[in-house]
Amino acid sequence: MSAWSLYDELIDAMPSGITVHDYCLGAHWTYIVADCGMGIAKTVRGGGKSRFKQSPVDVDLKTLAALAKSWSWLEASLGVAAINAYYATPDVIESLGGTIDEDVVESGDVNNPFHRLKGRYTGRKVAVVGHFPNVDEMRKVAQVTVLERNCTSPTDTPDPACEYILPEQDYVFVTGTTLTNKTMPRLLELSRESKLYVLGPSVVPAQAFFERGVNGLAGSVVVDAKAARAAVKGGSKAQWRAGIKKFMIEA
Repeated sequence: MSAWSLYDELIDAMPSGITVHDYCLGAHWTYIVADCGMGIAKTVRGGGKSRFKQSPVDVDLKTLAALAKSWSWLEASLGVAAINAYYATPDVIESLGGTIDEDVVESGDVNNPFHRLKGRYTGRKVAVVGHFPNVDEMRKVAQVTVLERNCTSPTDTPDPACEYILPEQDYVFVTGTTLTNKTMPRLLELSRESKLYVLGPSVVPAQAFFERGVNGLAGSVVVDAKAARAAVKGGSKAQWRAGIKKFMIEA
């Protein structure tokens, strides 16, 4: 299976001609607003130079989604947000058997996978790809390895170690931004013997992930576009809480 197959499957299933109305490449988050909804993704910087010269509002959503395959991480951030504008809707999440929080993204709610799955990974070997605020609590109950591209903690392990570490884990938690930086296909392959969860606001709620061995998806869905737009543009936590909720889907 081609490393691009996940991207192609997500993009090819999107209809052509969906109008894009607004976008924002924020300091931390990116959003796309289209006829079908609003999608968000982590703003990832670096990678190759941008080659996309058009305004995102001058192309349709499917064309924008194809930027998820770009080697410019800013372009790819727009692409993943565009994919989420199509997939990350309450109807899609509920059709996959998922739940959407009534609580806020930043809180310790039932759709926080680190809390929800604690009883399962206690006493097990766990790898976390990316930085999450719950890791210190996880270390109290499990043998945890954090794989990180930019190691900022003395307990971080450089992410090339994934080739050696992931096949030996019981549980693997992967940040959704790996879809943007193109490491996700290999990470999914390396984790096929583990219980595997993909996490964070960049996560796309789609069946394609479950077909590739993912056990759970935990991401974010926009429920109030006005509040979410303001939050991405540097607004308050209250606006984030009002505009964006967590979802969780298990296979």
